[in-house]
Amino acid sequence: MLGWVFGKVKANIVHIHTHDRAAGYLEFDKARVRWFLSINYDTIPAGVRATGKRTFRSMEVEGEQIEFSDGFTELHTDTYRDILNGGGYRVDASRQAIEIVHDIRTKTPVGLVGEYHPFAKLELVEGIHLNNRYLNKFLFY
Repeated sequence: MLGWVFGKVKANIVHIHTHDRAAGYLEFDKARVRWFLSINYDTIPAGVRATGKRTFRSMEVEGEQIEFSDGFTELHTDTYRDILNGGGYRVDASRQAIEIVHDIRTKTPVGLVGEYHPFAKLELVEGIHLNNRYLNKFLFY
């Protein structure tokens, strides 16, 4: 999605990549993105956890926070249903996203230097039990 909206990726830096989270920086033609992804429920902001939500997705654009956690389960289900029915996107439409993810998975993390996401500084707890909980947290600026 990011590539479709913001153009070609110009830089892909991974700051951290551990057992329960990854964070980095992507630069596109039209956006700079500090991102954070985690399967650790404790990395969701306390105020969001207090509401009982199990996931948190947000982005900040020009100082305005947009939270879009709700509705993604249905979106993924509908997309998978479309793929099983012969629809969906082809490799060419998804190539840049596949390349970005491949790079993230194979790059050596550089540590907390440069344009890293603030959540990347959260305390790392080894050996936690995750109970298949996951979080997607993006911050766009």
